[in-house]
Amino acid sequence: MKNWFSRAVLTAATTLALTANAFAFEPEATECIAPAAAGGGWDFTCRQVGKVLQDLKLIKGTMQVTNLAGGGGGVAYSEVVAKRNDSNDLIVAASSSTSTRLAQGAYPGNTADQVRWIASIGADYGIIAVAKGSPINTLPELMEKIKADPKSVSIAGGSAVGGWDHLKVLIAAKKAGVEDVRKIKYVAFDGGGEAVTQLLAGSVQAFTGDASEAKGFVDSGDIKVIAVLAPERMSGDFAQFPTAREQGIDAIGANWRGFYAPGGMNDEAYNYWVDAVGKVYESPEWKQIMEQSGLAPLDKRGPDFDAFVKESITEIQTISREIGLVK
Repeated sequence: MKNWFSRAVLTAATTLALTANAFAFEPEATECIAPAAAGGGWDFTCRQVGKVLQDLKLIKGTMQVTNLAGGGGGVAYSEVVAKRNDSNDLIVAASSSTSTRLAQGAYPGNTADQVRWIASIGADYGIIAVAKGSPINTLPELMEKIKADPKSVSIAGGSAVGGWDHLKVLIAAKKAGVEDVRKIKYVAFDGGGEAVTQLLAGSVQAFTGDASEAKGFVDSGDIKVIAVLAPERMSGDFAQFPTAREQGIDAIGANWRGFYAPGGMNDEAYNYWVDAVGKVYESPEWKQIMEQSGLAPLDKRGPDFDAFVKESITEIQTISREIGLVK
């Protein structure tokens, strides 16, 4: 009996100690780096999440937002790895652009393993669309035309060759069984709006972009969305459009938004930030921001988010290698 009692006391004490350690970290001077100038997606991510963290009293005072532009996020990434590696109060905004550049070696000397991936806070899912008068009505129809004669189909997007808009359509084509995705004609424009304008002018046959940038053209009835690159149908205005998966093409194209932390951040701080960003994601305040900004659900945290990012990098590397962007 005495031994049993002693073991019970020891177990209780251990549990209390573990619980205390789990909440031992309390952030002080919190900071979020937005790896671009003010006004962009990374800046939005830092400022909006920082505000909700403050509103929910998960941090003390206001979170400092530092805009550190350059190299498509590479300047900030190198700064964190080389100079801020042991900071426990620092988080950095990231997105699919981050994983794309890591996959293509655009951050020289840096890899995904040098930081700790915290969590996602939503996603802007990709779409593939045609003009309202196009005879093409489904994604398989578009892919069959590409297979039959790749030169007959030009697809416009708002990113450079090898950028995320380009890669989204290549992911779909690869899943559809297009043998040589290098033959796909992708035409790069300076932003999704210009790409859609060229679609409506008849200069190209299809458009690849994000749901948020296409919403205005959907509302006006100028374009016909033939596939949403989401795991399941979206809500709201896009609920009427089928996913690629529904049409037998298992392609997901999520422009995710989330955070990474310095690689040397200790476990207590890392667990704190994973939990805190998770609480932001679950809050009514964030749900409202998601609805207002067109973000769709994507809830990945801690190890799950780490695996998600690295799987994305591997997929992008494979496709980038096929089109000659990565050796």
